[in-house]
Amino acid sequence: MKALVYHGPGKKSWEEKPNPVITETTDAVVKILKTTICGTDLHIMKGDVPEVTDGRILGHEGVGVIEEVGSSVSNFKKGDHVIISCITSCGKCEFCKKGMYSHCERGGWILGHMIDGTQAEYVRIPYADNSLYPIPVGSDEEALVMLSDILPTGFECGVLNGQVKPGDTIAIVGAGPVGMAALLTAQFYTPAEIIVIDQDDNRLEVAKTFGATHLINSASENALTKVMELTGGKGVDTAIEAVGVPATFELCEAIIAAGGHIANIGVHGKSVELHLETLWSRNITITTGLVDTVTTPMLLKTVQSKRIELKKLITHRFKLGQILQAYDTFEDAAKEKALKVILEN
Repeated sequence: MKALVYHGPGKKSWEEKPNPVITETTDAVVKILKTTICGTDLHIMKGDVPEVTDGRILGHEGVGVIEEVGSSVSNFKKGDHVIISCITSCGKCEFCKKGMYSHCERGGWILGHMIDGTQAEYVRIPYADNSLYPIPVGSDEEALVMLSDILPTGFECGVLNGQVKPGDTIAIVGAGPVGMAALLTAQFYTPAEIIVIDQDDNRLEVAKTFGATHLINSASENALTKVMELTGGKGVDTAIEAVGVPATFELCEAIIAAGGHIANIGVHGKSVELHLETLWSRNITITTGLVDTVTTPMLLKTVQSKRIELKKLITHRFKLGQILQAYDTFEDAAKEKALKVILEN
């Protein structure tokens, strides 16, 4: 089969690899129908995730059709169409029983990280019964790619961890796909104001169509000053960091109101400064974490009811064999006006 293979920071190739096979009775082999590229993949390419080794097939999102299942798989059979969760969960360990699938002792975020991932023609999925979700007949499978990762990530790590409440003023720093997912799902809780901060005017305009009440381009105006003007000098109740660089996390520290929540989503490859000299007395909560995907079934129902129009996040479509071109497009998102790219096998 063909796959996108990582060969160290800045090095990747579309090359021939052996087809995956069942190695455990709980495995499934899935033929990829549609996949995508995540901001986390760009962090890997920059060397921010050193656990990813030379030769790894990247990718942790996608929808597909089951080719083969192990003898212990009971929820799925050959021919079933499925959503591939970015998080692999055994369902039996201590962390899984707590609903912390991201810390599964036998799984967690391993696809495209510790084991071969989804940017390929086929992928092996461990613990298939707990790590795949059936696609309802007649669904728009292209839109459901977003349920692999970005929608539950924005919701769980941003909105739920940030404890967004009715009437709150929230800021989302970073209007990429995950930031947009946080914007969409924050509206479940009817915050009064949603401030979106980014350096890309195109993404900010998209955020406005998705429900943002205020837009700040931090490349052309002082984001801290503007947020304080908008909030009467108090700051925001929740600040969601959706980029993963020191400057954006420190902005969240600067704009948070007393009693507020800073919810980090971004993948950080460098240390950031924690300004306890100003935060120690302000009753601030800071949360970090990987997505657990425990909300995926609920979010699937929400998408099926068309309460969220995920397809609007898709800006570019490629054939899977064009993945190197797709990476170039996604990496130059501002110029290409890219949000989510879809790759079809």
